[in-house]
Amino acid sequence: MADTILPHTDLLHAAEVDRDVGADIGERLRQVRMGAGLSQRALAKKTGVANATISQIESGQSNPSVGALKRILDGLDMDLARFFSFELAAEGRYFYRAMDLKEIGKGKLSFRLVGADRPDKAIQMLHEKLMPGADTGRVALSHRGEECGIVISGSLEVTVGDERQILRPGDAWYFESAQPHRFRNTGAEPCICISACSPPTF
Repeated sequence: MADTILPHTDLLHAAEVDRDVGADIGERLRQVRMGAGLSQRALAKKTGVANATISQIESGQSNPSVGALKRILDGLDMDLARFFSFELAAEGRYFYRAMDLKEIGKGKLSFRLVGADRPDKAIQMLHEKLMPGADTGRVALSHRGEECGIVISGSLEVTVGDERQILRPGDAWYFESAQPHRFRNTGAEPCICISACSPPTF
């Protein structure tokens, strides 16, 4: 079967593959195929591309031609642009640069999430920055799980149930999240802390 002639936009995406993300084609294909609920054999039968070829692509032993990749993606109802733009799940990724931490806070509260791209994480870890006056809310939080943290700099008022403490650098907390709780920075300087929660709340 001759390779499909691609429109100019698809050729541009194909050129970007070699330059930017060629090394992760196999992992991308594996994730898309599994997301579609297809085995390698089922995908091969559906697309007319040999099972061995799909296996070699996914294992990184072979880089497909643009035409072959497009035939495979047609069987997965996905075009080249979407294939190269979706965010890979983080399976097998162990390290995150500072710029990789996802910012999920706003205003006086900054929460930077470690491993935001991991689909089935069991732990939520945050690098937190609470500016003076920051408050998680007058209505105390309550949810399932456990959480803990440690103050790195500044001070933090932590309320759990009927107990309230001002924590300073090196001080820490650990409690069941079902207990109503609240965090406030009542000091004059930013508070930096590291916290963890299981299971994740976001």
